[in-house]
Amino acid sequence: MTRPPGRRTAGPTSSTRVSKRPGIGLARRALWAGALAVAAASLPARAGLFDDDEARRRIDGLRQELSQQGKDNEARIQKLEEQIRGIGVIELQRQLDDMNQEIARLRGQIEVLTNDNQQLQKRQRDFYLDIDSRLKRLEGVPNTGAAPGDTGAPPAGATAASAATQPVVAPRAPTKEDQAREVKAYDAASNLFRRNDFAAAVEAFRGFIRDFPGSPLAANAGYWIGISYANMKDYRRAMEAQQEVISRYPQSPKAPDALLAIASIQAEQGDAGSARNTLEDIVARFPNSEAAGKARTRLAQSKR
Repeated sequence: MTRPPGRRTAGPTSSTRVSKRPGIGLARRALWAGALAVAAASLPARAGLFDDDEARRRIDGLRQELSQQGKDNEARIQKLEEQIRGIGVIELQRQLDDMNQEIARLRGQIEVLTNDNQQLQKRQRDFYLDIDSRLKRLEGVPNTGAAPGDTGAPPAGATAASAATQPVVAPRAPTKEDQAREVKAYDAASNLFRRNDFAAAVEAFRGFIRDFPGSPLAANAGYWIGISYANMKDYRRAMEAQQEVISRYPQSPKAPDALLAIASIQAEQGDAGSARNTLEDIVARFPNSEAAGKARTRLAQSKR
């Protein structure tokens, strides 16, 4: 007998056999479910732990970088401050050197002006004395300052009329125009020296001496010619120029300065003995001069 068509039922399997023990299957399922739950719960915790450690490492790294950058910036700032302070000291020293040079130039100008005033006063006094002496001779008044044997009276047999007809040659006093040209020429040469154009200064000072040989500044011009040669390291010509000042203007205030310049040149050339002798000569010949004071100082230093 055939079965009617319909749904076929499956035969018994092992699972159906296991299912016949409901207690054991439920227990296994519960264990697997608990294990899965624990694993699922621990995964986020471990992931969060790993994330916190990485974040801490990065934060620590950033802190170290910031700290190092701060130290580098502080070192750079300190270096810049030191450079700025160094620049300030150098600039201050340069300004002090410029001021000292300017003071030296001003002292030189004061010295020149003082010497010029003294020379002009002397020339004016000598000029008036010479005029007064000539007038007294013409008037027949004896001159108490005449040379021995000269009474200052007219020669025997000479009349007042004949004495009056004698030509009187008085030295021509420099005009204001002459004095202006003289000062202008000297200033022009001095400006060349101040600009360190020593070769041109030598020519200008020589021209001044040639054009104004009787000027009270002629000795000064000769002295600066020697100094110009010394600045050009031409010591031979520098010595010759200073020797010329001493020989031509022995009574000038520049004579001891010329000797002091010679002593400096001798010391520069390594001739200490000659330099010492020249310094002693300054003290002996011009004891009250400023150059003598400097010479004494140098002599004292050489003995140390």
